[in-house]
Amino acid sequence: MTPEKGKFRHIVFRDGDMWYAVALEFNIVEASDDPKLAFMNLLQAVGGYAQSLKKMKGARYKPLNQEADPEYEKLWAILTAPKSIKSPFEINMYGFARA
Repeated sequence: MTPEKGKFRHIVFRDGDMWYAVALEFNIVEASDDPKLAFMNLLQAVGGYAQSLKKMKGARYKPLNQEADPEYEKLWAILTAPKSIKSPFEINMYGFARA
């Protein structure tokens, strides 16, 4: 992924009373009591992160392509499995978004 274009995986899920929005390739997590607000905050955080990297001349893109937390990778695998597997969390949305 580069700052100019690219997609990242995201998951919005509830754990207890809080909703969490995760950008897997960035290791950014936002929390809120509302799933849409958590997701909007995540998009703002990702956008700010990508803009900062654009301003760094000659920067490599490694900060954009981090290894996601194994817990989130496992949740992604459950959600995208060809056979239906029950997630341990209530999921609001998941998929790809543009940075």
